[in-house]
Amino acid sequence: MTHPALSGITPALTTGGDRSRYPQIDPKGSTHTKDWINALISEGLGFHTDIGAFSTPITGGGNGTVVDIDQPEGIVSVADGTTLMLISAQVECHVPLLATDADEAEIILAADIASAYADDGTVTAETPVSLRGGGVSGSQSNATVASAATADITDPVLGLEMDAARITGDVQGTPATALWTPLMLNYEPKYPFQLQGPTAIYLYWGGTVAVTGFAKLSWIELPESYFS
Repeated sequence: MTHPALSGITPALTTGGDRSRYPQIDPKGSTHTKDWINALISEGLGFHTDIGAFSTPITGGGNGTVVDIDQPEGIVSVADGTTLMLISAQVECHVPLLATDADEAEIILAADIASAYADDGTVTAETPVSLRGGGVSGSQSNATVASAATADITDPVLGLEMDAARITGDVQGTPATALWTPLMLNYEPKYPFQLQGPTAIYLYWGGTVAVTGFAKLSWIELPESYFS
């Protein structure tokens, strides 16, 4: 008996066109399938950006220390008509020596699920690259991507906290000689949120001491036509 979810679907083999939905034939005649994420990347719907350049990190926090929601370290935003699906966020922060016992540092990954980024404040505009490689025809991103906000953007309403990492210093002695445990975040969900535009994802790091860091973000952009 055919499962109700499969009614109306005709299996097929394809060597071209829409390669995401059916088994494929490779040039040697073997059949294979791709998982959904890799199939979308092959269709040119996957993108990536780096925050922080090589050995130059981004200083977190609204005043160089404590996290401020209107001065994010990273922004990925889409308008109505696009669904945003973050598939990977890798963040590595550098925390200095403790200034005092119980100093704190954190990374926060969150989303405004009702509004896109207002495209204001003072930020560094980022140009995403295709996960198929640079310069792939038809792989232009619809997202607004930015980093290193140093003047306030319009306050986002962070209705969804996607992930976070936090550490607290604990010393019995001289704080300025004490190192922290590592502060990192590796977000690679098995079931990623599908955030329907207008929406924006915001990345923050900071603490009671100055925290610098790097990040690598990868996402999928699904056009409205994909669901029709």
